[in-house]
Amino acid sequence: MNTSRKPLPARQETVRASPAGAAGEDPAAVTWRLRIRMDDRPGTLARVAIRLADLGCNILAVNVLPVPGGVLDELVVRPGAGLLRDDLVTALGHEDCACLAVTDAEVRELVDAPTASLVAATRAVDAPDELADAVRDLLPADVVTVVPVDEAAPGRDESGHRAVLPVGDGRALVARRRWAPFLGQELARAEALLALLAAVRTNLAGPAVATCDDGAALVLREGTLADTDAVALLHENCSADTLRHRYGTEPGSVPRRMIRGLLGPPHGRSVVAVCGREIVALGQLITTRGRPAEFTLLVEDGWQCNGVGTALLRRIAALAASDGYREIRTPPAPHGATTPEVSPHAEIARVAERAGLSPAGRDQDGPLRIAL
Repeated sequence: MNTSRKPLPARQETVRASPAGAAGEDPAAVTWRLRIRMDDRPGTLARVAIRLADLGCNILAVNVLPVPGGVLDELVVRPGAGLLRDDLVTALGHEDCACLAVTDAEVRELVDAPTASLVAATRAVDAPDELADAVRDLLPADVVTVVPVDEAAPGRDESGHRAVLPVGDGRALVARRRWAPFLGQELARAEALLALLAAVRTNLAGPAVATCDDGAALVLREGTLADTDAVALLHENCSADTLRHRYGTEPGSVPRRMIRGLLGPPHGRSVVAVCGREIVALGQLITTRGRPAEFTLLVEDGWQCNGVGTALLRRIAALAASDGYREIRTPPAPHGATTPEVSPHAEIARVAERAGLSPAGRDQDGPLRIAL
């Protein structure tokens, strides 16, 4: 289970006795996030601003959140030295407002909602394994946990302080926030972020064009069972040495059942390189949960040393990175495999370097690891 956590703020009633800048804190470094329920009438926010100024508070950011029956203003303030949270709540109540929550804030949170959404989206796309952190910062939440979707219990919302966001692949994010319930607008932003990531993954899995060293254009796309005949022909066009490098043994006549397994592995996906109607290369990315991601490459002899393997490996690496992997590796050699005169690992390491990847070494007689 993967958890994204930051220190949980204490409940409001347990921290009101702590004045701003207490215990040696630099008062200028203290910031609070307030959520104030007020009537949607002219002058209300101005009165609140004046009251905060009387308390020595400096307003750093304002965000207006429409809610049924009024508005909810979220303010980030730098409180006056020695100000108690309890006194702040009482003072705002004199302006016919209700301060529903007070929690600590950070200066880095002083961005508007659109900017925060773009920052979170960039982070999630660049580092998919940090999705929980990105959603935690976007909401903002106290903690976001990645759990199997069948353990998420979406019906248990804890009076709005808990939210479940499915992310696909049998997983869900569970967000919790003690200091204030989640609003519909906040959850909508998080859902939009997850929809964007799904679109990015879909686009990455779609066809792409690669140019060979000799100028020939190839289409890289996901393999399907409709490619069975073309992949059978690919094997027929490969030499015994090429097949031995790929499988460790000479498979001889490749049965159609094996080809279907190559095109549609139970845990992962295949990528084919197509020139016209001919498939000239086949790659696999195997992503079994709880195990390192593995990849395989098979390039027809007549297309080798032409940038085909490089383009195929680069595509497989991008797919693995989009699934959150930091490393891919070759599969272990099958039992009874023969040792080729030229190490396939050395060849794949050179392909990885040409693809802009970094071979991370290998254990003795073990798989070759490539860092993403």
